[in-house]
Amino acid sequence: MPGPQRIVCLTEEPTEVLYAIGEEHRIVGISGFTVRPPRARREKPRVSAFTSAKIGEILKLNPDLVIGFSDIQADIARELIRAGVEVWISNHRSLAGILDYIRRLGALVGAVDKATALVLAAEERIAQVERLAKMLPRRPRVYFEEWDEPMISGIRWVAELVRIAGGDDAFPELAEKPLARDRIIADPAEIVRRAPEIIIGSWCGKRFRADKVAARAGWDAIAAVRDGELHEVKSPIILQPGPAALFDGLEALHRIVAAWAQKAR
Repeated sequence: MPGPQRIVCLTEEPTEVLYAIGEEHRIVGISGFTVRPPRARREKPRVSAFTSAKIGEILKLNPDLVIGFSDIQADIARELIRAGVEVWISNHRSLAGILDYIRRLGALVGAVDKATALVLAAEERIAQVERLAKMLPRRPRVYFEEWDEPMISGIRWVAELVRIAGGDDAFPELAEKPLARDRIIADPAEIVRRAPEIIIGSWCGKRFRADKVAARAGWDAIAAVRDGELHEVKSPIILQPGPAALFDGLEALHRIVAAWAQKAR
């Protein structure tokens, strides 16, 4: 059997991909934030959070590959590399990057055909939603909030999914910024000025509070607040740069946008 045999996944997306392509037997450890697929939490030991990891527990698992995501996990990767472990940190931020990530992970474990099939299914679903979105009578301006204190707008793959779902991202220039600190909106009045017709919250690690958002000073002037168009999309299906965003995340966004478009005048 080619490729690594004992993989530790520091984030959810490699776990979800490996399960989806039938290679879950290679996984020996997962992130504590993993919720997809649900069986992974029952079957695999949890050895990391997102910004921290149980290095000793990971080493006890004798991994031949550890997979993580983004600059935020650089310190974890450094410790593991110094301990002699091979580490792959992906750093993709776009839909194209997610699709390529699935292909690369499939190639790593010798499952190219199964990974390609997953990519093709995702591309087909994306194209289907895009066709449905083009049939909507109107496109809303959408403010997507990743975090509330400070306010952080959506990352690039989220903005791309919003557009595919039928909306227009209210902060397209910030979506191009790969780091969360560069997507901080220092002046909340700028959100008011951009007049979003839908507000979508996905506060990673905590419940979105629509009432709290609606109560922000001056936000009663925003159409989304006035019309009650404040929605939550759970972070595991939209802020995880893997299959979840391409299927369930996109579906959730399209439902919100389509419902708005059908009732808008």
